[in-house]
Amino acid sequence: MKRIKMRKLALSTLLLVFAVTPCWAVEGDNQTLAEEVRLLKDKTGEIDSLKNRLNELESQLAAGTDVKNESDSQGPKLSGAIRFNYNLDDFSDSDKDKGGDLKFDLFRLGVAGAYQKITYSAEYRWNSYQDFVHHAYIEYPVSDTLGIQFGITQVPFGNLAYDYHNFWGGIPYYVGLDDDYDMGLKMIKKAGPWDLQLAFFKNDEWGSASKLERYSYDVVTAGEVVDADDVVTAPEQTNEETNQVNARLAYTAEHGDLGKTEVGFSGEWGQLYNNTTTDKGDHWAAAAHLNGNYGPFNLLLQVAEYQYNPKNPAGDDKSVRMGGFSDSFLVASEGTLYSAGLSYNLPVSWGPVTSLTFYEDYSRLVKKENSFKDSQINTVGCMVTAGPIYTYFDVISGKNALYLGGPQDSFAGGDKGADWGTKFNVNIGYYF
Repeated sequence: MKRIKMRKLALSTLLLVFAVTPCWAVEGDNQTLAEEVRLLKDKTGEIDSLKNRLNELESQLAAGTDVKNESDSQGPKLSGAIRFNYNLDDFSDSDKDKGGDLKFDLFRLGVAGAYQKITYSAEYRWNSYQDFVHHAYIEYPVSDTLGIQFGITQVPFGNLAYDYHNFWGGIPYYVGLDDDYDMGLKMIKKAGPWDLQLAFFKNDEWGSASKLERYSYDVVTAGEVVDADDVVTAPEQTNEETNQVNARLAYTAEHGDLGKTEVGFSGEWGQLYNNTTTDKGDHWAAAAHLNGNYGPFNLLLQVAEYQYNPKNPAGDDKSVRMGGFSDSFLVASEGTLYSAGLSYNLPVSWGPVTSLTFYEDYSRLVKKENSFKDSQINTVGCMVTAGPIYTYFDVISGKNALYLGGPQDSFAGGDKGADWGTKFNVNIGYYF
């Protein structure tokens, strides 16, 4: 009896399993089918989208339109700065009477971007009295270690990007051998610790030596030298730079935790075309430099030799006329430039102020002409960084230095009895 009851229970359980199982199976099959339908619809949508894109591309090709991938283009990205300047000159009676001058200094706007491998960069600047292009070039990376720049690009010579730490600059800048930009073609090869730059510059950045509104100081054609009585003391020279070649080779040695040191040599040669005589003179320069970064310290050292050999009209060939920032002046045709700079960066947490950079920069022009007097500039200062705001506090002293109490021919003949002149300069800029 007990066995019969057990058999009935087992049979009932088996029938129940058979009865329920088809329901589960049907329900599972429905879910699977629904999922397959959804996936097929998605695939169909993708196919339709691809068909539409294919039709669009075929239409563009039929119309002769270039097909471009938007992801290949980057930019353009804008950058710029707004700056204000305060200065007080101890060699100016009016400055001392007024307590100096506070002026608008500059508005600048830059653009940079890329299309595929090609990159581009340009910057234009406006001062209260002039406007000019700073740089404008396109660059193509031939390989991971080799790039080609074409346009208005920085001349590879000496310490780059600057041979100074302060806002005002040093004598090498004012005689055209520091932070110079010209129009031409430049190759940059970087392989490990080596940095080789070769360049050919057809002419200055404007291609017009009579245009004095420029950032870089170049040989220019404009202007005669006159004295206080408007008597011409030196004729107009009408020279201009052309067909210049540059080479710069640098090596960077790593010192582990101590920092690193870059040492290098630079050479420059070019022609000077005289628009009056139609003859071609030449000019050359050579430099050795050191740029060392040791923890918070940066050390800049440089010595440069240069010579200008213009084919001037009858007259003085011991000096050559250079110009920039809407002014022109004479520079000794031959000389040796010495420059040294040291900076120290101190991180701070003073509200928005994050760092203080203290520095001293010294430069000297030793002129080969015995009757000419050497020129010197020494700058002590501090740069205060507060986010995008940079403020330079500079005390700039000069002897036989233009814009520092020296005569207009300070960088040429100079004045035997010249005193040191001092300028206190503050530049406040917001950079974006």
